[in-house]
Amino acid sequence: MNLIYNSDQYSVVEFFADGERESMRFGGYEIMDKSGKREIFIGGALAEAFRKDVEDLIATEPTVEDIDTFLGKYDAIMSQPVILH
Repeated sequence: MNLIYNSDQYSVVEFFADGERESMRFGGYEIMDKSGKREIFIGGALAEAFRKDVEDLIATEPTVEDIDTFLGKYDAIMSQPVILH
């Protein structure tokens, strides 16, 4: 696991690919909306698409605001509450 992005609004953790589990074939990502206190884990084909979109975004040399706007597209499907132990 690797923290790949952290701003005041969002945090993204990358989970490395695991060819033995189909859901993790392309790895996975946990995206957390800090202010909304919710998160989502994406794996499989959605993780692969996310990785490509992130690579395309990084190629444009985005600002933190640009990245947060991009991650905001996932707000509608974030339903898991963030619970701290």
